[in-house]
Amino acid sequence: MSKTVSDNFLWGGALSGCQAEGAYNLDGKTMTIPEVMRFDDKTDRKVTKQMHITKEMIQAAKADEDTIFYPKRRGIDFYHTFKEDLALMAEMGFQVFRYSISWARVFPNGDEKDPNPKALQFYDELVDTCIQLGMQPLITISHFDMPLVLIEKYGGWSDRKLIDLYVQYCKVLFQHFKGRIKYWIPFNEINMSVKAGAKTLGIIDEGQDNYEEMLFQGLHHQFLAASIVTKLAHDIDPANKVGSMVAYFTTYPHTCKPEDAIAMQKDDQMKNLFFLDVLNRGAYPYYAKSYFKEKGICLKMQQLDLQMIKENPADFIGISYYNSMISAGDDSRLELTSGNVHSVYKNPYLPANEWGWQIDPIGLRYTLNHIYDRYQKPVFILENSSGFYDTLNEDNTVNDPYRIEYLRLHIKQMELAIEDGVEVLGYTMWGPIDMISSSTSEMSKRYGFIYVDQDDYGNGTKKRYKKDSFYWYKKVIESNGEIL
Repeated sequence: MSKTVSDNFLWGGALSGCQAEGAYNLDGKTMTIPEVMRFDDKTDRKVTKQMHITKEMIQAAKADEDTIFYPKRRGIDFYHTFKEDLALMAEMGFQVFRYSISWARVFPNGDEKDPNPKALQFYDELVDTCIQLGMQPLITISHFDMPLVLIEKYGGWSDRKLIDLYVQYCKVLFQHFKGRIKYWIPFNEINMSVKAGAKTLGIIDEGQDNYEEMLFQGLHHQFLAASIVTKLAHDIDPANKVGSMVAYFTTYPHTCKPEDAIAMQKDDQMKNLFFLDVLNRGAYPYYAKSYFKEKGICLKMQQLDLQMIKENPADFIGISYYNSMISAGDDSRLELTSGNVHSVYKNPYLPANEWGWQIDPIGLRYTLNHIYDRYQKPVFILENSSGFYDTLNEDNTVNDPYRIEYLRLHIKQMELAIEDGVEVLGYTMWGPIDMISSSTSEMSKRYGFIYVDQDDYGNGTKKRYKKDSFYWYKKVIESNGEIL
């Protein structure tokens, strides 16, 4: 058997509660930003559009009980089916299962003294089921599911008070799950905060002149909160490992022109490295300070903020990797295509999926080497996959060679990076069971090894069926990555 991948490597998959769970108004839970994001079946899928969320939209959505065009309210009903769904993942051999806990379930009012016991009961059952099935739970504490109550009461993370509320939330989790959960991610893809301010920071764009400054101020509060809870996690249980996480926007220069190389460097800095530098090196980098000066951004910090950040760096680096992009000093002639959160310029050397997301397996090896060279910390691939249209055959099978090929090529490049010397802790493929898309809120964009019989409008039996890729990934895990 190949020893490229270590014996303690963790194979598994990842879901988010706000895309899978459903049960948006059960057992005391209050609403979150994903539950006011409407599905638009007329949207051009090959153009990445950020939904402009307003306070008026939130109020209108709260008054509307619809679950057809607010599909994240129903998800795939994982709230009621998680035991059966986790059993299917265990059948594939998962050693780790990444999932998110809903702040709006645990603290429905955002600032009450005690947690919601029904929420803790649900997550107890979920975590215990994982452990009984031989899977380590890896928990994301905040995953694009900003509670509306915290937006309405405080204006989201623009208010420093959210640090204390978040720390209290984390303290409950760390104490309650002590000894059962080892791996924690404070904020999913924290670099999305300046691209999707509403769902990550709860800061609503109302045309403020200083909106970008507000986003970076909220981000500073999240940086500080992450450092505080990293210390708290270690104090409560020294076995805890707390990771930083970014969606890595790997980028290449359009040509060998020096201007394109500079453009690439700046894109890499402010889209990726800035966030990892603060959380892993413990300081704001020089280039970010230059950017703030250029943009007239002035952050408010208290005396010990930077010391806390400096003294409590992350234990490991988590990344999601979906597609790469290119950078150019003069981009006037470049063609845009869709990508993760924002549109990117087309790379003529890369194929793409039906949504225009470019497929770049070698970029994963490049990215892993780039990160490990800079930080010398273990890397955890927390998300990697691509959405595809699937067809359920009459015999309830799904033939998905395109998914197998995508994952095979990426896992091979991960193994080459390990051979290069990169320390990789594990691989949690994104979306092992079909769920609602985060970006487009549709069901048709499927990632899973497990097919869920539900369409974009919630129609279907909701039954689960194994795709061909289910059996393929099972062999990958059984062979510890040797059989691809």
